[in-house]
Amino acid sequence: MSILFVLLPTLAWAQSVGTAAGQAAAPTTSAPAPSVTGPAAAPTTSAPAPSVTGPAAAPTTSAPAPSVTGPAAAPAVPAADPGTASPADPAGAVANSVLPRDLSVWGMFMQADWLVQGVMVGLAFASVLTWTVFLAKTVEIAAVARRQRASLAAIDRAPSLAEAPADNLVKAAQVELAMSAEGDRDGVKERVASRLERLEAAAGRRMLKGTGVLATIGATAPFVGLFGTVWGIMNSFIGISRAQTTNLAVVAPGIAEALLATALGLAAAIPAVVIYNHFSRRIAAHRALVADTSAAVLRLVSRDLGRR
Repeated sequence: MSILFVLLPTLAWAQSVGTAAGQAAAPTTSAPAPSVTGPAAAPTTSAPAPSVTGPAAAPTTSAPAPSVTGPAAAPAVPAADPGTASPADPAGAVANSVLPRDLSVWGMFMQADWLVQGVMVGLAFASVLTWTVFLAKTVEIAAVARRQRASLAAIDRAPSLAEAPADNLVKAAQVELAMSAEGDRDGVKERVASRLERLEAAAGRRMLKGTGVLATIGATAPFVGLFGTVWGIMNSFIGISRAQTTNLAVVAPGIAEALLATALGLAAAIPAVVIYNHFSRRIAAHRALVADTSAAVLRLVSRDLGRR
């Protein structure tokens, strides 16, 4: 009996020690699930087993759920570049079809509407005509002015009308003197002066030939070019409405072609105005030279009448 009293407390203490040892059991281990990388890989889930605490608690293990990859998983489609127009994009197709490759002056002329092309051809012809008139009238005025200065110098040196050099003014005065041989001196002078005035006016009108074309070109060419520009811009807006896009690549070529008509109009008008003003000054100087020659002829007539 005394032995039982000794053993029972000992067994109770051993049982309590075994329970504490069971609670401090070995740590549970879980094998990591292999990661599967794929375009359509399903996420893996692990369900941990409940731990049992006891004197003979077995270590708990967590069995990972196998990841299943679908055999028919669709490959990922790369995202389309927003800056690149797909072939099915209607705006991109219209831009590629409308945008011309050549934006030179000749290329814009060939791409322009037929009416704008006609305006450009007319303005180019007007420009060529302007420079042709400039060259022709420059040579003509220079030659006539040189002859007139020589005649004026010779008439001033002549002692009488009969010894004056051959000139249309001198011939007109000689004819009038012959017709008025018996007339009054004052009446003869008036008739000679009237005839010379008409010759001066005729010389001025003759020198003005061709300058009216310059005045017409200088006054109308800018408006003709503006008409071509307005027509071209109207066609550009019509093309915008048809293409259903306001892309600058579609709008810019048509507007550039239209503005080319205005540029040609200014290129034809500005030289025409400058050349016309230049010829106006030259012709005015020539008229003054003819007037001086006429005055010299009248002096010779007065001398001849004084000798009678």
